[in-house]
Order: sequence, then structure tokens, then C-alpha cells
Amino acid sequence: MSELSQTSAPRDSRRLTGPNIVWDRIGACMEVDLPEGRAGEALLARWDAAAHALLVALDLRGECTAHRRFAGGASLAVSAPRDALYVATEIDEAAWDAAQRAVDGGAARGDHAAAGDVDAARDASPVFCVGPDGVAETFDATVARLRAAREAERNDALRVLEDAARARGVPCLADDDELSLGLGVHSVTFPARALPAPDAVAWDALRAVPFVLVTGTNGKTTTVRSLGAILRAAGRTPGFCSTDAIHVGDEVVERGDWSGPGGARRVLRDRRVDCAVLETARGGMLRRGLGVTGACAAAVTNIARDHEGEYGIFGEQGMAEAKLVIARGVREDGCVVLNADDPVSVAHAARVERELLWFGLDRRAPALAAQLARGGDAAFLDGDVLRLLRDGSERVALPVRDVPITLDGAARHNVANALVAIALADRMDVDADAIARGLSAFSGTDADNPGRLNRFELGGVTALVDFAHNPHGVAALAETARHVPAERRLVVLGQAGDRDDASIRALVAAALRMEPDRVVIKEMLADLRGRRPGEVPALVEDECVTRGLPRERIEHAPSELDAVRQALAWSRPGDLLLLLSHAQRGEVLALLHALEARGWRPGDAVG
Repeated sequence: MSELSQTSAPRDSRRLTGPNIVWDRIGACMEVDLPEGRAGEALLARWDAAAHALLVALDLRGECTAHRRFAGGASLAVSAPRDALYVATEIDEAAWDAAQRAVDGGAARGDHAAAGDVDAARDASPVFCVGPDGVAETFDATVARLRAAREAERNDALRVLEDAARARGVPCLADDDELSLGLGVHSVTFPARALPAPDAVAWDALRAVPFVLVTGTNGKTTTVRSLGAILRAAGRTPGFCSTDAIHVGDEVVERGDWSGPGGARRVLRDRRVDCAVLETARGGMLRRGLGVTGACAAAVTNIARDHEGEYGIFGEQGMAEAKLVIARGVREDGCVVLNADDPVSVAHAARVERELLWFGLDRRAPALAAQLARGGDAAFLDGDVLRLLRDGSERVALPVRDVPITLDGAARHNVANALVAIALADRMDVDADAIARGLSAFSGTDADNPGRLNRFELGGVTALVDFAHNPHGVAALAETARHVPAERRLVVLGQAGDRDDASIRALVAAALRMEPDRVVIKEMLADLRGRRPGEVPALVEDECVTRGLPRERIEHAPSELDAVRQALAWSRPGDLLLLLSHAQRGEVLALLHALEARGWRPGDAVG
């Protein structure tokens, strides 16, 4: 058997519904294992030829293929019209299977046919690929199967209406169930299979509303929520989606993780919405591409390694490629807000083909200093004042003490998040007074910003609850904890089992920067994700000891809630408890509220 025949043949291709890490086109994509060097290039050429032959045979002649290489594999993409995305996934899979079969028999047949050569694909072998039911198919049989699928998926009315919207410059959002023309208050939505003719649409009433996109490894949700508070203070009705919920104005429309394309479409289809803030997670961009385009601005809060290996993303460069997809969703006259304090963002800024607005806590950082020197737009910390410069003039000057989520500047990561919110608000034409009122009203409590640096005062004990779950986020939180006055410090630590050992150890190292007097290690049984019970806590303890923390200052808890109870039982007035809360955040917050309400003091029963 040849080296190439050892590659994988996955049946997990997915639709790309917007600009993505491979290209700006819609279609289908999947990740495959692939050998390095000439062997891999030969297999890619065979896949490309097989995919083009299928596209030609199915009369999809305007479509094409692309791929993105990564260590040990590649992402394979096939473009398609919006009403042929499911068929594109099957073309991708069939072509990959055909390519591997061609490799196994290629020595006897010589060079593979040129891309798009239907006759050569038909004559190359009696078996072209194996279909989804496991039955071997000839090329003609594969084409017949895909043609039937194409006819079932075809929606001529959708393509006609999309073309009409594009010609008029009207935003169009489409998915399996609905098609929308215009955005928010200026939109109308139709069932995808009951679409009107273009001449039946009241086009003059349909247009965009201003919206922005927010991504990054940490700080996305806080930035989105604080910008929502600013927009409400400006008298607007913002829609925003995040990892926690969809909001319209002050209303929670639906809870859950809505940071993908579905959340963006749902917000922008709500006819109450006159502006929008869309958290745009890396996973959604990789899985489906961007859900919407035409943003007036986008922000990348920071770029750090997290969730490595998913969709072929490895290392800082891969993370940067994934995060910076967001720039493709910004209109030509818009801007991308980047972090001048983040070396990865600075190193990859040249990938962004839009105007840049740099933000940072150190105005001497090279990227920010250069931006200021040339009179470019920037948001930065100047002593104890948050400033925004645009078009050479100061637009905002806001004291840090007036922004509660910064804890008077101790929470440096929230200073950075506030700068991003200020920059985006300005791009949405919000004035400085409304920006100040919105940020001063955004308290950072769990009512405003659940799970993000929520502070409780319990009989002289300060408890901070935070969702930080990767080394970068925990490091920022530990730095905050070091600057909060306290006689003793405790941290509750744990991690889900889907991180590798190195990532878990890095998270522990980050937490220990707060120099805790005690560590409570929690078990997360609902998030073992392939690990054995006790495996992750043992790894956490080992790293604590390796880094010099005596074992007698470490204790274990069978759950997150039990870990919080143990932390409170240990505490005394003057202590700071850093409670990293993930699986049981709601229960942890409920417990702390109950203790706060009854005037709990150290030494009292925790309950």
C-alpha cells in the first residue's frame, strides 16, 4: 500500500456560509490528514481534478476549489451557489475519496487527468468513489446521485432575490429557513421556500443598520456587553449576541451560546434593532465562516493560543489567521481595531486590508506610538485617563475611576476592553457624553456582566468570580488579583479535560502569578471530555507543587460548588478569593448572593 493511501477519508465536510479562513467564497470545506512534500501535493492535485470534474458535470462551471495547508493536513474547500452548499459538501467528500483511490491505483494509470476533464474522470477507473451508503460508485453514478441532490436543494427564487439585492446594495441574509433583506428596523424576512419576485419587494424601505464585530481570545463578551450599555445610554436599541445570550435593548431574547453566524443573523433580523454588536467566536468563523459582512468596524481584543488543533489551527500564526478572518466582514470604509500591546496582533497586522485603529495600555508600544506619530486613530491609556483620538482630534477623555469594570485601574484587562468599546462606539457615531454615561453605568456585577470579574463583599472577604479558562485570561485575572489589597489570597482552579497537559500546566502557572496562600482544586465531572475522574486535578496539583507551592496549602473539592464552599470556610476578614467558575457558575453566583443577603461573615455556616 502506498504512503498516500494512509491518509484519512473523513465524511464530515461542512458548509461555509460566508468569508472564512480559506477564502471569501461560500461553499464547503473539510480537514484531512495529508503527508508533507511532493506526496501531499500529488494528492491535492488529484482531489482538485476530481472536484473540478464533478463541478463541470453538474453544470457548476463558475465554481472552483482552494486549500489551506497546515502541519500534517489540509483544509479542502469547494465553492458553490448558496442553494448548492449541501451538494458542495458531497462533492468535497467524493473528490477526496476518488483522489485516494486514484493514488492507490495511480502507478498503473499514469498521471491523473487535468482538472475538469470529465471524460478522463469517467474512464480512469470502474470505481470513482464510495458513496455515503458505503456502495462503490462509478463516476456517472456519483454524478447522478449528486445531480438528484442538487435538484432537491435548488432554489432559483433565492438566487434571483440575492442578485436583485446585490444590484441595489441591500444587505441579504440567507440560511436554510429564511431570507432577510435589509437589517434590523429596515429589514423584512421571508421563508426560504416562499420568496417573492424582486418586483414585489418594497426596496426603498430596506437598508443596513450600523453594526460591529468583536472577536479575540479573551474579553469579547465584556466588550460586547459594555458597548451595549453605551448604545443604550445613547438612546438606541442595540441588539447583541454573545456566548451567553441574545439581547435586544434590555431584553434577554434567548440564553445560550449565540456567538456564531446564527446569532448574528438572528440579531440583525429583529425589527426592533437599530444597531448591533456581534460577538464573533473563532469556532463559528472556522466552522461556518462569517455570518454577515458590511460591518462599520471590527475589533480583535487579543490573540493567544487556545483550542489548538480544531479545524487545523496550530500555533500563534494559525490563531492569527483564524481571528483575523473578522476583517473580511468589514466594509471598505470601515476599520479594524487591533491591540498594540499584543505581539501576535502586531506581527500579523499586515494581513488586514482595512484601516487600522490601534488601542493599548502603553502609548510607547511601537505600533501605538507610530500610529500617534502619524496622526492616526488610536485609543489608549494616558496616565489614569482613557483617550480616543480620531482624525487628529481628541474625541473622548474619560477617567479610569469612572469605569467601574476597571476596579480603579487594577483590572488592566478591563481597561483594555473599555478602550475597545470606546473605539467601536465612536465608529458607530456615539458621542463622548453617551460613551461616558454608558461605561459609568456598566457596573460589572453579575447582573451586567455575569461571570466576568463579579465582585462580592462578604463580611470583610472579597470574592471575585470569573469565567477565565485559558492561560492568557487567567494571567490577566491573576494580575488583577495581585493589585487588589488583601491579607491572604486563595484561588479555585480546574480545567476541562479537552485541553492538553501543556495547556493545563500553563493555566496553573498563570494562576500562581497571584501568589496565592491557598489553592482549591476542583473536579469538573461534567467536563471530563475523555479524561478519567481525578486526572486533571492530579495534573493541576503536580504543576502547583512543581512551581513551589507546598502540598499543605493545596486542597481538593469534588465539584466547583464544593470548592467555593471550602474557600469560604477557609476565609477570614481581609482575604481575597479568586473563584474561577465554569461548569456551575449559576449555582456559585446564587450561593454568593444568598450569603450576601443574609449578612454572612467568616466563621458562619456556608450552607
